[in-house]
Amino acid sequence: MARTRYIAGNWKMNTSRAEAVSLAQDIVNGLSGQPHTYMIAPPFVYLDAVSQVVKGSNVLLGAQDVAASDNGAHTGEVSGAMLKDIGVQTVIIGHSERRHEIGESDMLINAKVRKALSCDLDVVLCIGELLSEREAGAAESVCAFQLSAGLSGVTEAQMARVTIAYEPVWAIGTGKTATPDDAQAIHHCVRAHIARLYGPAVSESVIIQYGGSMKPENAAELLAQPDVDGGLIGGAALKAASFVSICCA
Repeated sequence: MARTRYIAGNWKMNTSRAEAVSLAQDIVNGLSGQPHTYMIAPPFVYLDAVSQVVKGSNVLLGAQDVAASDNGAHTGEVSGAMLKDIGVQTVIIGHSERRHEIGESDMLINAKVRKALSCDLDVVLCIGELLSEREAGAAESVCAFQLSAGLSGVTEAQMARVTIAYEPVWAIGTGKTATPDDAQAIHHCVRAHIARLYGPAVSESVIIQYGGSMKPENAAELLAQPDVDGGLIGGAALKAASFVSICCA
């Protein structure tokens, strides 16, 4: 079946307020009239400003994380309801930098997934293996475990709001990229595992992004793979020209 192409830009801890607004405006202008699904995820402190820029456009507003709780004594956390209140539509959960730099567990990531869905937010769930795990031949099993853990308690109906992002940790911010064949192999395994969890209909419809140093030079070849439905873009999302180029690859 034909799945919608979905390109998302994760700005991470970059930009000033003025830069965020300008970048968002350039992206909105560059993608006006384009037919696929697009999302940008600025830093938390600029979400409100960027929300005003993307409002009414074909660019979704995403957040880079979400709390697993609704409210209360959780210093520094931002709830799904707060994000919804300023126009956020989707959240990135389980990014490798939060798994491996912050130390987020699969249990916490799953709690965030379920909380975001209960708040009427879409989810981009990130999974991916370390270089040591790939070299040990465990890439597929690691991704399958993270997938099962992250989706625990998520219903078949809720899967319509979940996108999976495969991000080989060794290819994030390093300039290294999985070959198109490497990416396709894991994406195919991810889709097969979703079929085991939810059945073939969900498996065929779920969007699986590639998130490991996709850039204008390699986007078309990666996106040509049958199970690669889009990209979760890091560094190349910080310049409108390169992000728009990937979106139009």
